[in-house]
Formats: sequence, C-alpha cells, structure tokens
Amino acid sequence: MVLACILGVFLLQGSLPAQNPQEQGPARERIRENVYTLRLIRMTQALDLTEEQTSRIYPALGRIEKEKADVQRRIAAGLRDLRDLLGSSQARDEDLMSKVRALQGLRKDLMKLDEEFERILEENLTVVQKAKYVIFSVDFYKGLGENLKKARLMRNKRNS
Repeated sequence: MVLACILGVFLLQGSLPAQNPQEQGPARERIRENVYTLRLIRMTQALDLTEEQTSRIYPALGRIEKEKADVQRRIAAGLRDLRDLLGSSQARDEDLMSKVRALQGLRKDLMKLDEEFERILEENLTVVQKAKYVIFSVDFYKGLGENLKKARLMRNKRNS
C-alpha cells in the first residue's frame, strides 16, 4: 500500500507539465530514476533476492537502465527530427528513409539491452524466481500504467 502511494506521487509529478522546456528533461529524468528505484525495491521483495544476487543484478540493471535512457533520448530526438522533416515541403525520400532506418536501429538497440538484462536474470535467478519475475514484470508495469492513468485523471479534474 505504501509503495502504491509512493508510485502515485511519482507518477503525479510526472504527469504535471514542467514550468518551462528546460525543466522537462530533468523532471523526466527524476521520474525515470524514481520508477527505477521503485522497481528495484519491488523486484527485491517479489523475488526475495539474496545479497549475492542483489550484488550481481543491481549494477547490471543500473548500467542497462542508463544505456536505455540514452537510447530513448536519442529516439525522442529522432522522432522530433522526423516530424520536422515530414512537415517540411522539401522532405526527400532518402532523407526520410535515413531517419526511419536510424530509428529502427535505435529500437533494436533497446531490444538488445532488454535481452542482455534477461540473460543476466537467467544466470542469477532460481527457477522459482524466474517464474516470479515474469509475473512481477507484468504486474509492475500494469500497476504503473494504472497509476499513471489515475494521476492524469486527477490532474484533468483539477484543471477543469
């Protein structure tokens, strides 16, 4: 229950618009860090990780999450560029295709990072913990989505 409240606060902060464009990046980064921290706490509890498992999994997850954040920033920038290019009357097919291919490559990079983390879990979890992780992962992101939806609804009610 306490974790759900913490998550709600994090998501509510994330659903509020930043004061100016310069604050949006840091605000999103704080939200990402908060979700990452919450995920670690919940995963540790759900899987009943040992200290040894934690010492092997946490550093890998931290590194992978940082790399994923960088790739996601590059994807966001690439999407902005693609939108701008599509809005331009001078957009050439080869320029558009170049942007599309770059974005496809970045999506593949994200998938590779996810696969790397799955390999690390495969090497460090028991069979029971692997089964619990599958359920944890689905439940965690489902709850995250539900809480984000609630936070947006609350924000919209306040703004109405």
